[in-house]
Amino acid sequence: MAATPQNPAAATPRRKVSRHRGEGQWAAGHFTPLNGNEQFKKDDDGLNVRTRIETIYSKRGFDSIDPNDLRGRMRWWGLYTQRKPGIDGGKTAVLEPEELDDEYFMLRVRIDGGALTTRQLRVIGEISQEFARGTADITDRQNVQYHWIRIEDVPEIWNRLEAVGLSTVTACGDTPRVMIGSPVAGIAEDEIIDGTPALEEMKRRVLNNKAYSNLPRKFKTAISGSPVLDVVHEINDVAFVGVRHPEHGPGFDVWVGGGLSTNPKLGVRLGAWVPIDEVPDVYEGVLSIFRDYGYRRLRTRARLKFLVADWGAEKFRQVLEDEYLKRKLVDGPAPEQPVQQWRDHVGVHRQKDGRYYVGFAPRVGRVDGTTLTKIADLAEAHGSGRVRTTVEQKMIILDVEEAQVDSLVESLEALDLTAKPSPFRRGTMACTGIEFCKLAIVETKQRGSTLIDELERRLPEFDEPITINLNGCPNACARIQVADIGLKGQLVLNDQGEQVEGFQVHLGGALGLEAGFGRKVRGLKVTSEELPDYVERVLKRFQAEREEGERFATWAARASEEALS
Repeated sequence: MAATPQNPAAATPRRKVSRHRGEGQWAAGHFTPLNGNEQFKKDDDGLNVRTRIETIYSKRGFDSIDPNDLRGRMRWWGLYTQRKPGIDGGKTAVLEPEELDDEYFMLRVRIDGGALTTRQLRVIGEISQEFARGTADITDRQNVQYHWIRIEDVPEIWNRLEAVGLSTVTACGDTPRVMIGSPVAGIAEDEIIDGTPALEEMKRRVLNNKAYSNLPRKFKTAISGSPVLDVVHEINDVAFVGVRHPEHGPGFDVWVGGGLSTNPKLGVRLGAWVPIDEVPDVYEGVLSIFRDYGYRRLRTRARLKFLVADWGAEKFRQVLEDEYLKRKLVDGPAPEQPVQQWRDHVGVHRQKDGRYYVGFAPRVGRVDGTTLTKIADLAEAHGSGRVRTTVEQKMIILDVEEAQVDSLVESLEALDLTAKPSPFRRGTMACTGIEFCKLAIVETKQRGSTLIDELERRLPEFDEPITINLNGCPNACARIQVADIGLKGQLVLNDQGEQVEGFQVHLGGALGLEAGFGRKVRGLKVTSEELPDYVERVLKRFQAEREEGERFATWAARASEEALS
């Protein structure tokens, strides 16, 4: 139709008006579900799935499970389907979820603060032997993970765990995950402040609380009063770090917005000092900000770190004070740099009560139910009723009398749980990998264990602290970006042009001491078979080129690409 004075719109092309979608922030009025995850959370709270597991799914079997429960809400109770055996890494991103799903589950037991009694540890071990084919991996967030769990057995497992004060509630899902804490809280001679009372109150307020069971994504928490900075505070959504205020004494420095995965960010300080009795209020405030202002439109931007990056620390603190706490926080100092690189508490250490704790190193966090029950027996035989897990996939037995220490160390050695590990045994971590994880591309646990053996054989005199972290995919569950040598699993080409399992290499990452992300050398990838040769080569170059007292991370930052390849 021709333009006429009576039809002026025809003379001008009509502009397409696009409606601003926002970021899905509830506080901005964006309540409309914006993706499938937000929809199933709106349809039914994830905590409610427990009743269906107990009354329907455990009785009718795997095939009776609703898909939104299977791949969504069941995470609220620590359950993920595990990877179907025999599917190679090249198909991870190609197959549909139902093609990757096995009819067995990973079940995660949350162990807040890494704190266990020997009775609890024995129950964990017994469940492993009876229901999980012996599996029981220690994670880098102080939890224990089972595999091969049948849905029919889950109610009985819950009954046994809960009878000794343990739980799987919100061990996964868009929830407040396990709260990691110093494994030597309340006993270390050098401790600034014991964060245990705050951690217990934080748990009381949020676990099983539907006010916090629908977050934009997972929410990770850490608290420690240790001067060695032993809870990787820089990569948690919120962290409370023990400090001494020049006027007010011991308390906590507050950090927010840390996280890794495919878009890593280090947490930032709010510059606020918080006394221990106010930590739960601040924690609840930060958690509520995430719930109300967190980005829900895109899952890839739904972690708190993106909101903190957009707002900055100053605005975040302002909103926390004005809208949630209704009061100002006290300005405070930053934590001091630790004087040691190892923060895992491995070895024999004196407690402030005159007794000792003994930290020891399983291989890449891999233990089994039989071993866990033996550890409980050993601890009790040597006078202890308490054990701890650490964020480095290690374990600690507390409260050992001096006369019992040598015997305990020898008994642990007999179980291949050394309290005097090589730097390679001590510093190597690995995620679950392709054996059970549906996101993984390569195998990690056995590869990490083999690497330890090879490096101990090839470099028996190497005695520098070194962290080697193996991850089966880009999601960084094993913290590859902040390791001295971080290995991200992917498929690579070997010398014959064949696609095989391998790793992209990150070098020089660190936490605690000059925290930062590792360096990627352009094109630097190694096959799994070549991995021992590569690590040996780069460590020998470090030894040859390092300056007096120089750490690996510092050397890697200045080394030539040739030296790192």
